[in-house]
Amino acid sequence: MPRIVFCFVVMLFTFAHTDAQDMPTDYLSADFHKGRRELVREMMPANSVAVFFANAERNRANDVDYIYHQDPNFYYLTGYREPNAVLLIFSENQNSGDGTAFNEVLYVQERNPRAEQWNGKRLGVEGTKSRLGFEMVFNGSEFSKASTNFKNFDSVLFFDFENDYRNTGDEADLFNLIKHFKKKTNYPSDYDPAKQRLYAMIKSTEIENSANVAQILGRYLSRDEALKEDELLSGFVNASDNTLRSEIKDKVALHLSANNLNSARLGEIMATLRETKTDEEMVLLKKAIEISAVGQVEVMKAMHPNMSETEIQGVHEYVYKKYGAEYEGYPSIVGGGNNGCILHYIENNKPKVGNDLVLMDLGAEYRGYTADVTRTIPANGKFSKEQKQIYDIVYEAQEAGIKASVVGAAFQAPGQAASKVVTEGLIQLGIISKDQEARTYFPHGTSHYLGLDVHDQGTYQVFRPNTVITVEPGIYIPEGSDCDKKWWGIAVRIEDDIQITADGPVNLSAMAPRTTEAIEKMMAKPSPLDDFELPELD
Repeated sequence: MPRIVFCFVVMLFTFAHTDAQDMPTDYLSADFHKGRRELVREMMPANSVAVFFANAERNRANDVDYIYHQDPNFYYLTGYREPNAVLLIFSENQNSGDGTAFNEVLYVQERNPRAEQWNGKRLGVEGTKSRLGFEMVFNGSEFSKASTNFKNFDSVLFFDFENDYRNTGDEADLFNLIKHFKKKTNYPSDYDPAKQRLYAMIKSTEIENSANVAQILGRYLSRDEALKEDELLSGFVNASDNTLRSEIKDKVALHLSANNLNSARLGEIMATLRETKTDEEMVLLKKAIEISAVGQVEVMKAMHPNMSETEIQGVHEYVYKKYGAEYEGYPSIVGGGNNGCILHYIENNKPKVGNDLVLMDLGAEYRGYTADVTRTIPANGKFSKEQKQIYDIVYEAQEAGIKASVVGAAFQAPGQAASKVVTEGLIQLGIISKDQEARTYFPHGTSHYLGLDVHDQGTYQVFRPNTVITVEPGIYIPEGSDCDKKWWGIAVRIEDDIQITADGPVNLSAMAPRTTEAIEKMMAKPSPLDDFELPELD
């Protein structure tokens, strides 16, 4: 056998027989993903198909890409973690050419020994079937000539596309998968998902309720000049009576009938499903949160005034990696002093944190699930009088917000409870004199859903059991603020991950101390890093 052929055969054999035990074993099960697909199918309109695309590969610079991260919805439904793939879910059984019934199809990356030598093993068709439990799996190159006729469906459900994918020259890359989808569905070149959602709202509205819908649409148009310029939308909003609105409604229905594309319904379905977590999901989400809480604890023990923001970030992220977390759930925020007043500060390049408070908002991602835990601690181990006064207001606000996080409460309940405490506290300290001024120093919301995304999908309706949210009040007083200078540069945020249960809220990140007394006590403990020194460099 010629040497080049022999090497190719050895390479192919090696990639085909990689030991599965070399991979983590605690990913979500194939049955979990299958169950999620079944629930999507139950919520789909009759005679519809839902189309999900894998995430794009994104370029960092030149010929270097960012580490690939799967689209959370795609991962939720498949467990597939590779790029260049498309999933089709059908509301009813379809029949293949040989009479086989099926209700889902997954197109994946083709096995390629040379590409796998550089970038790692691919599952391919057979690996996807055996590992992920799919029956109908094809290489992505088959999508262009697949027999699925999208015109035969009443609705083609999909998420509209962002312009963040490249043409790599591979006939089965994401660029070409989307191109073939657009061709198969007669995707209009001027398709506007925002307009489509509002058109759908008009179409589904009973004419006697059209005045109320017109008010809602008016708010959308006031925030978007392009929507305001649309004749149908502006006409419906500005119509003087229901007769005119009825005429516009007929025109909207005619416009929508020009194609069967629906980029609104799938978001509603996924938000409803992902808002609450199964027991299997909770195992992974709790692990991510506990890892993040341990990171906060270890930094408390290691912190000293000569540390840089970057070093503090590195200690957190080392803990994540030590536990096997694949990624950070979002760019890590480590803000010393006035930097903490920048809500999404990610430069983290202050050389020394000195005697300032250090705001640390970080979260590990473990098997796809993301934590979001914030602690604010004094770099020198002791809160000053002013730092403690601000911190204690935020702590009491968070306690009120957590207490309000109960089944049946409005999503806004934690924020309303926390805002009341912050407002009263700032007035008592003389930092503000009127309630409405509190937004100057507490400018963000208090809660968001948590799960596969740090800002996870959900309906923002009343709380349901097994929903996980954050409760994260804060006070930020930048230098130059209209208050006594003694408060300048103080920034405090406390954020915990709260599971809403029938028995009340559960703080999943409680392992990380929250009170000033508990933080100071933890910071007085020795750290394994106390004796860790590196050589000086020029």
